[in-house]
Amino acid sequence: MNLAEQPETKAAQALNFLREYMTADACVTSSFQAEDVVVLHLVRAILPQVPVLFLETGYHFPETLAYRDRMAAEWNLNLINVLPRSTVAEQEAQFGILNQTAPDRCCAMRKVEPLFRALADFRVWVTGLRRQQSKSRANLQLDEIFTLPTGQSLRKLSPLTDWTTRDVWQYAEAHRIPLLPLYDLGYTSIGCAPCTSLPLDPNDPRSGRWGGNKLECGIHIQPA
Repeated sequence: MNLAEQPETKAAQALNFLREYMTADACVTSSFQAEDVVVLHLVRAILPQVPVLFLETGYHFPETLAYRDRMAAEWNLNLINVLPRSTVAEQEAQFGILNQTAPDRCCAMRKVEPLFRALADFRVWVTGLRRQQSKSRANLQLDEIFTLPTGQSLRKLSPLTDWTTRDVWQYAEAHRIPLLPLYDLGYTSIGCAPCTSLPLDPNDPRSGRWGGNKLECGIHIQPA
């Protein structure tokens, strides 16, 4: 198989998978990183107005917000900005700058709780997760049951599970999908600005997250 054909072959497989398991009460979570935009492109071929959940933490790079707004306008996205219960100012007034002192708690308040609350409205959750992204995702499955703290279960689909970074970028190029400009500055995994740096390890794309002290914010970890 010609290497240039591989992303399209994987894309066909991903589309067939999504057609089999997606329902009208599905949503997509998107940080607007490359794989999230690619999976969104695939999902919209089936459900053009699929709800797109974006975790508006209040700490994003300006470039991320501008790109989100650009893609929402160009693709006419059904964008839902998921907000924490408190603003950044309220949280910092009460607890200080948690992203410096207790990043797990900050992620829990500004990402995990808001997302789990928003997911309660859906039965299928589509993600852009890939095994290659991190050792913490090495056992990622295409199709999983995810149970929220309320006890409600969702079907969690990750159609890009076995895609490589090269697959993602080749697909984006083939479909003329513009990508987040922060990649041009050397970022390889992009989250909240205070907790994102250039990669500390060139072989680990997520090594620039949280100063290399943790790998996940918690939204993809099954609640106890």
